[in-house]
Amino acid sequence: MKQTLSAVALVVPDYDEAIRHYVNGLGFTLIEDTQISAEKRWVVVAPPGVGPGGCRLVLAKASNEAQKARIGDQTGGRVFLFLETDDFARDYERFRTAGVRFTEDPRDEPYGKVVVFEDAFGNRWDLIHRK
Repeated sequence: MKQTLSAVALVVPDYDEAIRHYVNGLGFTLIEDTQISAEKRWVVVAPPGVGPGGCRLVLAKASNEAQKARIGDQTGGRVFLFLETDDFARDYERFRTAGVRFTEDPRDEPYGKVVVFEDAFGNRWDLIHRK
């Protein structure tokens, strides 16, 4: 048996705002943007270089107050997503120049170089370059 985690839903306040942040700000690729109903779209983005079978983000617009309350806090303040890079310095500088908020300075860990940042909605991410 083979199973793959293909996508993670990320609750956002607005589809277009989220697309601008992830595509224009973080350099992700817009994979799909399909209108499903008058209020719902299927919006999928992925980091650069993710091929078939790689994990993607489904940008899911909050549709009620309970979902709106979870925007930026889907994991109770813990790091939620882990973005691995093949060039830490390049991506750290690109994110810094784009105005990404880092919550700490980069640090060396036994597994590699890492820094925590927040996306435009408050979700905490690790940017990691593995050893």
